[in-house]
Amino acid sequence: MNGTAWDIDAVGVIAPALRRALQPRSLHSLTKHLKPCVKSGSVFRFKVNKKDLTLAASRLWRRLFILHSKNVVNPTSYCHLNAAVPILRLYLDEAADHRAHLRLSLPSIRSLIGALRLESDHGWERDLEVLVFLYWLAHASSYRVVSQTFDIPKTSVHDIVHRVSKAVLGILRKVICFPTGDDLEAVGAGFAQLSGSPAFSRAVGAIDGCHIRMKPPANTSHCYYNRKLFHSIQLQAITDHRGKFLDIFVGYPGSVHDARVLRNSPVYLGSLYPPPGKCILGDGGYPCLSAPICLITPYREPVHNPVQACFNSKHSRARNIIERAFGMMKTRWRFIFFKALEISPAFVPEVVACCAVLHNLALLNGDIVEAEDEEDHDDDPPEPHNPQARVGDHVRDNLAAAVSAPNICVAALNEHDYL
Repeated sequence: MNGTAWDIDAVGVIAPALRRALQPRSLHSLTKHLKPCVKSGSVFRFKVNKKDLTLAASRLWRRLFILHSKNVVNPTSYCHLNAAVPILRLYLDEAADHRAHLRLSLPSIRSLIGALRLESDHGWERDLEVLVFLYWLAHASSYRVVSQTFDIPKTSVHDIVHRVSKAVLGILRKVICFPTGDDLEAVGAGFAQLSGSPAFSRAVGAIDGCHIRMKPPANTSHCYYNRKLFHSIQLQAITDHRGKFLDIFVGYPGSVHDARVLRNSPVYLGSLYPPPGKCILGDGGYPCLSAPICLITPYREPVHNPVQACFNSKHSRARNIIERAFGMMKTRWRFIFFKALEISPAFVPEVVACCAVLHNLALLNGDIVEAEDEEDHDDDPPEPHNPQARVGDHVRDNLAAAVSAPNICVAALNEHDYL
């Protein structure tokens, strides 16, 4: 026999067994005698020719033959999943609880893989990359830990995490988008049900900001220090009545006021949402607006009459869905949101946006995680010297009057004729 061929996965699933069995110097010697002869998909076949081995490397040949006979290095004809890796065994077991390790159910994982898969993809490459990314996201682990879990090089983990995150951002506008037509009416009906008042059918979203803990850049750390006394960046989001994100805007430092973040967001600058005749609900940290977007906030405490008190109560019940949405996302990706992210500050907004996309995908697949720690209701104080803070007062007054108006006709009024 002149030589023996081994197939080695491009993703390195089989190769680590070979690397562990060889000394670094011997492995370096071997690479000089490995000759690629076949490339098929993601599999590279290398033939070791005995006649090409030097006398000093002949012992290496015998070692490789022993490894081959013991099935340490298994010949294969195509890229495959290494079932010896525990996390991959979990993925292949449809009866297992995938949320414990990957924070998503199996239908949600498959939905994500299907959304990211390209026509040029083949084999298990896309599945493996998504699993690596989800595991890193679920545990906020170092690349070294993920490398050991999947038995792949640390540099491969880094490349996979960044590649998949960009792919997830590529489907963001398909997963996070504004409703139209019948969907818009369904959102309005949902807010009317949440508030307990038909008048709130005009509401088609709830808006709020969320602070994401992070390790700030050393030279500008003061910009990221927020009023809650920790470093963060801001996530502004609009949700529907189910807690699904309709729009996100992430990246402003934590020291910036919610109202300023809003004024610099695309939804405000482009008057993108809500459509005419509709409104979104915000807390007291936002100005009450009628243009360029219609944003309705509660009356300032103390209120002056029962109409305002009733409106604030209904408003709070409807707007609370945004707090619940943040709570669900933070509970699902708790290692991302409940401690400071130890990654590059430039990469933090991308990771947060990916979490929002996965939140929506999970909801669409019925994969709901109840919030363990919902956002607190400590609203930002009103922005000082804001001339636009009350330009929507007349819209709010009309809505408050509609909330307090009786929904049924009193029977006694029909017993008489009125001129």
